[in-house]
Amino acid sequence: MRARKLTFAALALAAGLSLTACQNDDDAAGQTDPSSGSSASAASSSGGGSDSGGTDEAGGKESSAPASNGSASGGSTSGGTGSDAKGGKCTTDGLKITALDTFIDGDRDGSIAVALTNTSGADCVISGFVGVDLKTNAGTISATRKGDPGDPYTLKSGKEIDSNVSYPLNKTGGSGIRITGLVVTPPNETKSVTLAWPGESSLPAGDSGNGDQVLVGPIGSAGQGG
Repeated sequence: MRARKLTFAALALAAGLSLTACQNDDDAAGQTDPSSGSSASAASSSGGGSDSGGTDEAGGKESSAPASNGSASGGSTSGGTGSDAKGGKCTTDGLKITALDTFIDGDRDGSIAVALTNTSGADCVISGFVGVDLKTNAGTISATRKGDPGDPYTLKSGKEIDSNVSYPLNKTGGSGIRITGLVVTPPNETKSVTLAWPGESSLPAGDSGNGDQVLVGPIGSAGQGG
């Protein structure tokens, strides 16, 4: 009889412990972990995304890529024209001036290119016509301007721009007028440089009746080197 009472008491104790454990589990399930709520709030305030870019004041997405600086260079990277032309005036001292024979067999007239290379170390603005004078055994012959002077042009440091010079060929069979040198004055400058004449050695003597003369085109008329 005593053994049965002990058995009933043990069963009652076990049942009481089981009910207590179930109640503790239910209480834990009804509670919220404070740390999980803080994490969710932090994620919400930071945007909640994995993008590296920030947001602007209007809530829109900012690009994380750097802004483009645009372009003179390039390109044109070599320079702007018209209202885009920037820099000081190109000067004689800031230019390397050379001349090259560009005559091709079969051409009606002779031609040379006067090249102006910016050696100043900074961009400069150039426009109009170079002054071209041929030194001859009969005196100085000044080239006549031909064409539209065009818009101001930004000549980048180290870059070149050319002008075309045409002249009548001596086809008379005589000695003609011998050319001994070339004097070049950059646009809007008074300082000149004297170069060796690179073209044919002489001009026809007198007026051929065809309106032949020495002509110079505007800056860029012989192409440009970039």
